Amino acid sequence: PKGYQITQDTTPICWGGRINIKDANGKPKTINITRIHMEEDAGKSMHDQDPFDTLIDLNRAGVPLVEIVSEPEIRSVEEAYNYLFEIRKLVRYLEICDGNMEEGSLRCDANISVMLKGSDTYGMRCEVKNMNSMRNVQRAIDYEMRRQIEIIESGGFIEQQTRSFDAGTGTTSLLRTKENAQDYRYFPEPDLQPLVVTKEHIKTVEQTMPPLPDELFKKYTVDFKLSEYDALLLTESKEIALYFEELTKLTTNYKAAANWVMGDVKSYLNQNAVHINHFKLSASKLIGLIELIDTGKVSHSVASQYIFPILVNAENKTALQIAEENNLLIENNNDLIETYVQQVLEKYPDKVAAYKSGNKGMLGLFMGDVMKLSNKKADPKIANEILKKLLD
Repeated sequence: PKGYQITQDTTPICWGGRINIKDANGKPKTINITRIHMEEDAGKSMHDQDPFDTLIDLNRAGVPLVEIVSEPEIRSVEEAYNYLFEIRKLVRYLEICDGNMEEGSLRCDANISVMLKGSDTYGMRCEVKNMNSMRNVQRAIDYEMRRQIEIIESGGFIEQQTRSFDAGTGTTSLLRTKENAQDYRYFPEPDLQPLVVTKEHIKTVEQTMPPLPDELFKKYTVDFKLSEYDALLLTESKEIALYFEELTKLTTNYKAAANWVMGDVKSYLNQNAVHINHFKLSASKLIGLIELIDTGKVSHSVASQYIFPILVNAENKTALQIAEENNLLIENNNDLIETYVQQVLEKYPDKVAAYKSGNKGMLGLFMGDVMKLSNKKADPKIANEILKKLLD
């Protein structure tokens, strides 16, 4: 490898932009982007692999990377975490990076400074490196804030430094005092031609962009009336969001669709170590199951416990076919349901007396037994009405 690193200095590929996050109190906040520039990764020295020698790792030397520089507007450990979380989600949606800090494909260098209360002047900053997880970013910032505050309150001053974070001790240590711009000795790379990005090219990229998390979050909370909690869970993964998008093209019961994705679908994926991209159940078949519940043909518990597990692996069968074959459709024959109710009331004469004495909580017990007696096929609404009529 050559003895220097190529970076965009005065002509970064992007200026401006913003990342929307939540602050420490859960309120919306915008972190502005200073610039995004491309550069190449460098080799690194490793001092802890051998007791006598320093080793040189050139595995990533020359590999291109994108560096995102934010404005100094992050005010807490929580905001730093939320900012990094949004960046990771964004690069995953754009499919430019898997976002795994533990594997080195996403890294974070944090510049930390403190200021006196009431001041609007930033203190001297220190840059912290060597953080290999989002949790360690939080720990490093928290430690460095406390370290700088203690120095200032004891009468010292902060020196501009680059520091390393030790995950084992949760502390930072000096790597080097920070170089000034002239120490980098920038000079134009004579072998690189100018890169011109046209407005037409930018427009083409815009038109082929996938839906981004912010856009989907607004759609789910404003148009679909879902809670912010639901919208956050649905947009956490691009693949999950795209699956939910397919569901919303086939139904207007967005809440039910969201509950199935966040509940039964995610549970199945986790339990079977299956990625959503390899999930066999199509959106149209899941919507068929939701419609069975919406039209009162099966109860949610029957759909979840009995139909869904079969439906996932039944390529040529619909939810309705499975319900019919397994005799799971809700029974709405009033006379038959009344028979079930009478059997349950005869079974618990003391509980009936307690109900009539004012213990209305017994209704749940009766309902549970009616559903059990009917193999969960009795229409709960009809059963509840008959129960109340016979009890009152």
